Amino acid sequence: MESLVKVYGRDESAVRAVDDVSFRVNRGEFTLVVGSSGSGKSTLLNLVGLLDRPTSGRISIDGTDIMHLNDGKTTTFRNRKLGFIFQFANLLTDLTVLENVMLPVQMAGGRDPRGYASELLGAVGLRDQMHKRADRISGGQAQRAAVARGLANRPSLVLADEPTGNLDSINSESVVQLMKSMCEKLGQTFVVVTHDQQDFGNVDRIINMRDGRAFQEMAPEAVR
Repeated sequence: MESLVKVYGRDESAVRAVDDVSFRVNRGEFTLVVGSSGSGKSTLLNLVGLLDRPTSGRISIDGTDIMHLNDGKTTTFRNRKLGFIFQFANLLTDLTVLENVMLPVQMAGGRDPRGYASELLGAVGLRDQMHKRADRISGGQAQRAAVARGLANRPSLVLADEPTGNLDSINSESVVQLMKSMCEKLGQTFVVVTHDQQDFGNVDRIINMRDGRAFQEMAPEAVR
């Protein structure tokens, strides 16, 4: 991200939700974006995830300057290069757990997604749940399935927006450890938005947002 700005509204009503933000995340890092409500962290994640367009600035992901992509190429890039995990699992309840995890690969035009989806569900402890309908599993299991779905297309970058915000403390710890394990084992790059950094323990990088600005990049040892 280089000099990233996102403005909503015009003239006196204009709000700079992201205000001249620059940072770099290296491949394989687990990065937190922290800040209070309204600090701009979710807006920043939407810009990185190509779900919204910045007013100005530059975004480069995996060597591609995405600012020069048209809408069609942006959608293709997002489907192939990015994985998403949200606060709510948002599984499709009329599909099985396995079918939900396979969806990102199918949307990206990948072939034979079943094998890798099954492997991921085994890795997140849901091998015995994969053929159940998504509305027949618990909330904690659904969020673990959502982690597997976020990794299914082998993305260069996984973006998570408050992935533990809807979970109790036990399931929250389980999902955090799962994501960090996947980062370590698969070399996936994670950028995670959270309002409570203490849930995540030691990470590679922490970007602190306040009033739309990334005002401090904290050292990993600052979180215990």
